[in-house]
Amino acid sequence: MTTPTRPLDGKVALVAGGTRGAGRGIAVQLGAAGATVYVTGRSAQGHRSEYDRPETLEESAELVTAAGGHGVAVRADHSDPAQVAALAARLEREQGRLDVLVNDIWGGEGNFAWDAPLWEDDLDRGLALLRRAVDTHAITSHHLLPLLLRRPGGLVVEMTDGTAEYNATRYRVSFFYDLAKASVLRMAFALGHELGPRGATAVALTPGWMRSEIMLEHFGVTEPTWREALAREPQFGISESTAYVGRAVAHLAADPDRARWNGRSTSSAELARTYGFTDLDGSRPDCWAYLTAAEQSPTAPDPAAYR
Repeated sequence: MTTPTRPLDGKVALVAGGTRGAGRGIAVQLGAAGATVYVTGRSAQGHRSEYDRPETLEESAELVTAAGGHGVAVRADHSDPAQVAALAARLEREQGRLDVLVNDIWGGEGNFAWDAPLWEDDLDRGLALLRRAVDTHAITSHHLLPLLLRRPGGLVVEMTDGTAEYNATRYRVSFFYDLAKASVLRMAFALGHELGPRGATAVALTPGWMRSEIMLEHFGVTEPTWREALAREPQFGISESTAYVGRAVAHLAADPDRARWNGRSTSSAELARTYGFTDLDGSRPDCWAYLTAAEQSPTAPDPAAYR
């Protein structure tokens, strides 16, 4: 039975790409709202992906359970249709339903170069990025949406970098990176047209400058000590925890009027303003407003003014 503090009791979610970063943050917050959360990806105990990172699916599932939900770790490569079909069959067998699908698969770290023009970039690496960041989303939706559509009210969240409005007039990092992020934004738009008449909702969602495990490691800090990095990089003051975007997804999933977001792109900051939640420190960082202001100002704005 749902309660104000556990509005997703009885709901089943799948976070594809939930090993670390935004995916882990989303999975944990869905668990905190009471959901059963299947966390999928390639990095499991004894099986590291080419990232060679220490985070595992099992850890993410344990965090979901510790937050109050029920976490289930399933190792799956979402670029392999057969593995995703098997995942869908398992969900149907074990749960008979799917209420929330989060497509957070990225796999692009190390597969793009900043500001390298297409003809100078590594073609194999760029195409690998598109397979990991675009093909995987289409494969996952193809196999999981039939289960999600069995009940009205399902939610699909396509995770990307930048809102449609922000990215429309800005070159993002490189040809392949830009194309990958634009493709995911368009996926949410297209799915909105296909899912809306069938009673489900598709949304593209972006965090801001997120304090992922990789980013915290880069600055030599932890989530509790992240402000120590400001001496090195003052603009890191606009960063947000992975819980912030996680709370955004949890509030979307619990909103009975979530269809108003169908086909749209939004950000963790916009949803925080809409639903009234905050980041872990009680603030509401808005990275995209900060970046826009920085482009228009001869001096860097104060990040504190955008929290």
